[in-house]
Amino acid sequence: MQVRSFLSQHRTLCGVEAGSKKRALQVISQLIAEDQPTLNADDIFTSLISRERLGSTGLGEGIAIPHCRINNCASTVGALIQLQSPIDYESIDGQPVDILFALIVPEEAHDEHLQTLAAIAEQLHQPGYLQSLRDASDSDNLYQAATEQDANATL
Repeated sequence: MQVRSFLSQHRTLCGVEAGSKKRALQVISQLIAEDQPTLNADDIFTSLISRERLGSTGLGEGIAIPHCRINNCASTVGALIQLQSPIDYESIDGQPVDILFALIVPEEAHDEHLQTLAAIAEQLHQPGYLQSLRDASDSDNLYQAATEQDANATL
């Protein structure tokens, strides 16, 4: 699976102002709902917050992969935001987060959910890939950086 199969330019934002984890998750929820008419921003936000209560999705190195399953979601939907300033995210390493790659998956897609999460986490931990996301100067460049490895990706 390639990043382009679940991420679109419309759900990719660069230089987002979000002073907190809650605000970042609100931005992500709204971004997804605006592009996916069958999904509701409040439902997404509530599900993301519920998942965060189980344990932070901050993986370390300034990366977070907020994710949840939604019952009216037809296929995996991703959103990527690069924050203007890093925020406290209760990450494993205690470092603030500046890259959030969110995933919303269908309620019944347990295996696909886990496989996609693992593949994204692996790709985000590649220093060149992560740096290209951080170096993006606008949303178009961020999307291009996120998808440039699709030809070689094993997602």
